Amino acid sequence: MAALRIGEFDILPGEQRKINLPVAKLYTDASVSLPVHIIRGKRPGPTIFISAAVHGDELNGIEIIRRLIGQKKFSITKGTVIAVPMVNVYGVVNQSRYMPDRRDLNRCFPGSAKGSLAGRVAHIFLNEIVKHCDYGIDLHTGAIHRSNLPQIRADMDDEETKKLAQVFGAPVVLNSNLVDGSLREAAVKNQTKVLLYEAGEALRFDEFSIRAGIKGIQNILRHLGMMRKSTSKKKVYEPYIANSSQWLRANASGIFHSMVNLGDQVNKGDILAEIGSPYGDIIDVVKATRSGILIGKQNIPLVQEGEAMFHVAFFSEDDENIAEQIETVQELLLPDVNN
Repeated sequence: MAALRIGEFDILPGEQRKINLPVAKLYTDASVSLPVHIIRGKRPGPTIFISAAVHGDELNGIEIIRRLIGQKKFSITKGTVIAVPMVNVYGVVNQSRYMPDRRDLNRCFPGSAKGSLAGRVAHIFLNEIVKHCDYGIDLHTGAIHRSNLPQIRADMDDEETKKLAQVFGAPVVLNSNLVDGSLREAAVKNQTKVLLYEAGEALRFDEFSIRAGIKGIQNILRHLGMMRKSTSKKKVYEPYIANSSQWLRANASGIFHSMVNLGDQVNKGDILAEIGSPYGDIIDVVKATRSGILIGKQNIPLVQEGEAMFHVAFFSEDDENIAEQIETVQELLLPDVNN
C-alpha cells in the first residue's frame, strides 16, 4: 500500500494529516489554501472524498465534516477518507455562494490550470482530490432563504450509485441528471461514484440536517467496509425514491403565509400558501397540483410572481407512509426535542 500524494504532501498508510493545499494569492500577497484532512487505514481499501461548501454560503456540510472527524472514536479500518470542509474558501469568508470572480464554482468543473480563479480552484480540487477517489459525497444546502428536507440526489440508473443512495439513509432520494460543469459530472467522468446530499438552508445550521448527514456518511463507510459495523439495534429505514419532482411557483407578488412544513404530505388541490397585499387583502393562493411530499420551500415571506416557492416530490408509494417515516426518522435523530 503506497503513500498517497496530494500536492507536495505524502500521506502514509495508517496516518492522519491535516494539510493546506495552496490555491491562489490575494491582493495583499497572503495565500489562500484548501484545508484537507486525510485519514488512512492501515489496510488497502476504497478512497472516498467528503466535500462541503462548494457554494460558500452552504455551511451545514462544514459542520457535518467538523463533527465527523472530531469524534474521539472515529477511525477507519481500511482505505482512505479525504475530507475537504471548505472547497470555496473565498465564499465562506465572504458568506457568498460564489467565487470572487462571481462564478458558480459548481459550474466550472473540470476547470483549468490557467483559467479563471473559479476554474483554477475546480482544476486543483479535481486533480488533487477527486482523481484519487473511488467514491465521493458532496454536501450542499438549499439556496439563500430556501430550505431542503435531507435528501440524496444521484444517478439512479447506475446500480452501485443507487445502492449507495439507499444505504446513506436520507429520508428521500431523487434521481438527478448530471449538470454540465458540476463537480458531480466531472467526478463521474473520472469513474468516481458520487452522492449529492442536500439538506437545510444557506448560512444556517440545521440540527436535523447535520445529524442525518453524519449518520449517512457513517452508513456509507460501513457499507464499504471502511468502518466497523454498528452494534446499534435501532430499526434501519429504507429511503423512498421519488419518481419526479416539481417546483410550484407564485402566481402573484406579495407577502405570503405558508401553511405547510418540510416533510408534510400534500394532496392535489391543497392550499400551501396565501399571498396577500400589505393591506391585508388575500390576492391569491398557491395550490398543490399533484399529491406528494414537500422536500423544499422558500423561507422569506416576500414573493414575486413566478418565483419558486415549494418543491414537491412525487412517489409511487403511499404518501402518508412516507410522511410518517420522515417524522419518525426526525424523532430518532433529534430525541431531545421531545424532552
